[in-house]
Amino acid sequence: MPLRITRKHAELAAKWTPTAIVYGAGTSLAVIYFTDWKVVAKYIPFYGSKFEE
Repeated sequence: MPLRITRKHAELAAKWTPTAIVYGAGTSLAVIYFTDWKVVAKYIPFYGSKFEE
């Protein structure tokens, strides 16, 4: 049975896209914070001052 994307599916995807973006950004920041990824974390305001030499 082929996958059919209907108008209803497109409307639901459009409705949930902002939520998915926010959760994705939050998860990305949490991973950077908990892994202390210096390459990226040094550009985060206030937190990046931890890496000043």
